[in-house]
Amino acid sequence: MSQYDWSLENVKKGLKHPGRALDEVALDYLYRFPAARLNGRRPIGTNVFDREWDVLILLDTCRVDALEAVADEYDFLGAIDSIRSVGGGSAEWIARTFDEAHRREIANTAYLSANGRLQQVLEDRRHEVDPGKHLTYRALRAMPTVGIDALGKAEYLFRYEPWGVDGERGHVDGMTPPRYVTDRAISVSRTESYDRTILHYFQPHSPWVSNALEDDRELYEYEDDWWGYLTETGDVETVWNAYLDDLRYVLDDVALLLENLDAERVVISADHGEAFGEYGVLGHKIGSLHPKIRRVPWAETTAEDRHTHEPTVSEPDDARVDSEALEAQLEALGYKV
Repeated sequence: MSQYDWSLENVKKGLKHPGRALDEVALDYLYRFPAARLNGRRPIGTNVFDREWDVLILLDTCRVDALEAVADEYDFLGAIDSIRSVGGGSAEWIARTFDEAHRREIANTAYLSANGRLQQVLEDRRHEVDPGKHLTYRALRAMPTVGIDALGKAEYLFRYEPWGVDGERGHVDGMTPPRYVTDRAISVSRTESYDRTILHYFQPHSPWVSNALEDDRELYEYEDDWWGYLTETGDVETVWNAYLDDLRYVLDDVALLLENLDAERVVISADHGEAFGEYGVLGHKIGSLHPKIRRVPWAETTAEDRHTHEPTVSEPDDARVDSEALEAQLEALGYKV
């Protein structure tokens, strides 16, 4: 079976948006697949394990200019530096970051993630075992990725209130709310000891739910299918503002986090960024070398546990999420899996 979905619905979408169809097919073969394969042979970007930090906070899809735009609203954000990410998407970032060359550091690292790519890449190894996978996803086979057992600790926080689940903290059409990551991070920092901790928040990745949560409503088109909305309207400002609001949504939780754990070196960064039409590109994809996607923030700060918050989220069980259910969630969020 082809890795591309040639259903009638998708063919209609391709005819309606030919530029997007070209991006999906031609650029994968001619550009992103070769780039991802090259990344497997020689890293393109900076592996975070080569930098100094105690706690690494990943804000999924956070751009450098986005963090700069809201920096004056948060005391813990000062100068925003940047690095070049090793991935154009979460799966590529995970596959290239957790590699054999850094096995020793990985062994004493806790990774608490609201992004299901953690399980898909490090445990399920879907890029290796499924021949029907999307072309660029299969390119990850070239990377010297370790398995999930190489980590000192891994928590699948994407189990909490995933897409399609109506829970007490999030939106039914959104993904795991920030508080689950914040609570588990505080609990782990107070009761366990690791050299390094990675906290992977899903926000500000779309769908953007913060305003819909506040207004108790369904998502607007630009909050849910922003690709389609932007392609049809060209209204970048509305899309950008919704994205920034979800960045604020997660940064509010980061503020709470930083006064409830002890860490001398905290870094706020991202696994990858997002393109909003620059050079004709939308979103983020494995193998992309687009500067708005591969250039990510690197903002350093500190944390001190003042015990202003007591976490209520318990540790998830270590059972893996059903692969088909996980893929359905990721597809609903716009991923090609």
